[in-house]
Amino acid sequence: MGSMEPRLLERYRKEVVPRLQEKLGRKNILSLPRLKKIVINMGVGEAITEKKYLDEAVDALTLIAGQKAVVTRAKKSIAGFKLREGMAIGCKVTLRGRRMYEFLDRLISIALPRVRDFRGLNPNAFDGRGNYSLGLTEQMVFPELNPDKYSRNQGMNICLVFDSRGDDESRECLRMLGMPFRAE
Repeated sequence: MGSMEPRLLERYRKEVVPRLQEKLGRKNILSLPRLKKIVINMGVGEAITEKKYLDEAVDALTLIAGQKAVVTRAKKSIAGFKLREGMAIGCKVTLRGRRMYEFLDRLISIALPRVRDFRGLNPNAFDGRGNYSLGLTEQMVFPELNPDKYSRNQGMNICLVFDSRGDDESRECLRMLGMPFRAE
């Protein structure tokens, strides 16, 4: 990996920061909202009965994120779900820095436009601390995945963790980065 800066990071530094400074009336750029990390998580409940599904999900997530996915295990046993503590039931990836911006860029410019019947993201899916979560029902919106190899439909949750003073600031930052929120 050379010193090529991800498009979105460059855009954040050159366009978004000055606009946010003006809009929020702050001189110190460190007080502005910024993306800390992106956590992508796949819950594979079927992994209880079929181990193969989990391996497929880990492969897919590793391809999408460009970083090895970690297998997540059950914290508690739940008899109703035939689940024992410590069983592998999903996978996740935490992206920071360059990879995080590259992933967000791909998410905004390639993956989201490929979602069926896409009408924009919910602008209110913030958690009160400025972090944004969205769910994708299908992993095939990422062109990195070969549809012949990954036949199973598998969704994922994507959580954008911000360093900000609240939801409105993060929302503004995401909007300036080009996140397709639906009109309120």
